[in-house]
Amino acid sequence: MNTKVVLITGALAGIGRATAIAFAKEGAHLVVSGRREEAGHALADELRALGADAEFVRADVRFETDVQHLIERTIKRFGRIDVAVNNAGTEGELGPVVDQTPEAYENTFSTNVLGTLLSLKHEMRVMLPQGSGSIINLSSIAGQVGIPGASIYAASKHAVEGLTKSVALEGAAAGVRVNAVAPGPVATEMLDRFSGGNEEAKANFLSSMPAKRAATVDEIAQTILFLASDKARYLTGQSIAVDGGYTAQ
Repeated sequence: MNTKVVLITGALAGIGRATAIAFAKEGAHLVVSGRREEAGHALADELRALGADAEFVRADVRFETDVQHLIERTIKRFGRIDVAVNNAGTEGELGPVVDQTPEAYENTFSTNVLGTLLSLKHEMRVMLPQGSGSIINLSSIAGQVGIPGASIYAASKHAVEGLTKSVALEGAAAGVRVNAVAPGPVATEMLDRFSGGNEEAKANFLSSMPAKRAATVDEIAQTILFLASDKARYLTGQSIAVDGGYTAQ
């Protein structure tokens, strides 16, 4: 089958949106999801204008009924899922660990970890019987190294890396691949929030990067497209750091 069916969670902004547009330009069929109805339908219209067969389905990945509905709608529309990009995530409440609360933990882990787990659960239920599929989870350099002031976020992304490796082992013999993309700083609103809206702090952080700049959302999207493609058909259980050399230091 030449036309891939692609499902993307957290597709309404940043990396998710750029990834949806990149797949649309490749001619994929797309189901995009998120929590904002108006933005979701606008994105679906934009994807259709690019020539893609696209649909928006509202879903909050923290709730299993929403995830089940999202998968069911995708199957009803296209009959299969070839690629799933689990991009929905949040940085949560940033700050030193002494200021963190159980509520901050719950808010971050419910999206980043539970949301990824539920997505994997129901995507694998489709892909295992198919005998094919590629799942790409969004991790972060914070899933590979510590980030001061972001302990809960880093813990959640370390969990995403563990989920990726474990589920990859469950799917490998059936022909289902599971990998993660771990971006460094990306030119999005999240980077501004990590910098506390302080342009000098952001510039200082980026100057510490070997590449001396943030990634663009399109650079991350192209890595996702590679992992979804047959060019990566023997690649599974891996986390690809797209970080301008940060984790090589």
